Amino acid sequence: MTEALTAVAPGKPLREGLDRILQANRGALIVVGDGPEVLEICSGGFLLDAEFSPQRLSELAKMDGAIILAPDTSRIARANVHLVPDPSVPTAETGTRHRTAERVARSLDVPVISVSEDLAIIAVYRNWTKHQLQAIPALVNRANQALQTLERYKVRLDTVTSSLSALEIEDLVTVRDVAAVLQRAEMVRRLAEEIDGYLVELGEDGRMLLLQLEELMGSVNDDRRLVARDYIRPMPPDEAASPVEMLAELPTEELLDLERVASVLGLVNEQGELDLSLQPHGYRLLSKIPRLPHSVIDRIVAHYGSLDRALAAAAEDDLEELEGVGEGPARVVREGLARLAEASMLERSP
Repeated sequence: MTEALTAVAPGKPLREGLDRILQANRGALIVVGDGPEVLEICSGGFLLDAEFSPQRLSELAKMDGAIILAPDTSRIARANVHLVPDPSVPTAETGTRHRTAERVARSLDVPVISVSEDLAIIAVYRNWTKHQLQAIPALVNRANQALQTLERYKVRLDTVTSSLSALEIEDLVTVRDVAAVLQRAEMVRRLAEEIDGYLVELGEDGRMLLLQLEELMGSVNDDRRLVARDYIRPMPPDEAASPVEMLAELPTEELLDLERVASVLGLVNEQGELDLSLQPHGYRLLSKIPRLPHSVIDRIVAHYGSLDRALAAAAEDDLEELEGVGEGPARVVREGLARLAEASMLERSP
């Protein structure tokens, strides 16, 4: 569906053609794909194989039959075609054009577009999903509201993430702290995903909103991945989904329950205690040190196993003796961890 919505986004030739059809108070049935499976359900009409243009699409819509486009919408393959999909395929639509569109989309893996003459709406069908295109001003409004909500959630995420950093330096992290960070990160991810859907449909009209979204998200996904790497045990290869992926599948009501989140992440014991102590490996904090290669981070974590041991080694100047690290990277780590510790003390001081 995302691919189909991209093809009908504002600024695309196909969208211009659809808008022309609506402006002329006409309807249309358009199949994006001219493979053998599509041709099998086509009856009548005529072969065109002409270059696509919005004007041609609008003129061909004057006829009652369906229009068949190439998969990339670059050419008009056929016009005035009668589509004969499997009548046993269920459909919830009532109008002839919409029933045909839904049955074709459910039978074949191709996008089908239906333009309603009476209701002046455009509906896109793909497999078992239907999406009705919305007016651009309404979409922009929704996207702006969602961005404002995302900003508030991002502020809260930044707060709990900074708190986690300070607690890691002081070796005071609990299950509650980690679960809170991953819970907030998942909320932010879901909002960003919703906004991304609006931006796909907005096409060129959503460019400024896309820049705002990218700025807000920044390193959220990287931080989320590194927090999980610090605290969640690697899953066996035969496991279907990781705990973070399972968290993404939780209903919103369950996501708001911190105990449920911690349970899904595998952070709690049978009693479900949220105040159990945890120790990070150190991937996330070490990644915050500028100019520190990932290979060095991996060597440090593999050797020391936890952040507190890496901090102790840095304080005693033992890092440079570690194979594959050396004097330069050891100094970078030592100075970087010192700055992080100092920032943590300043942040937590009254």
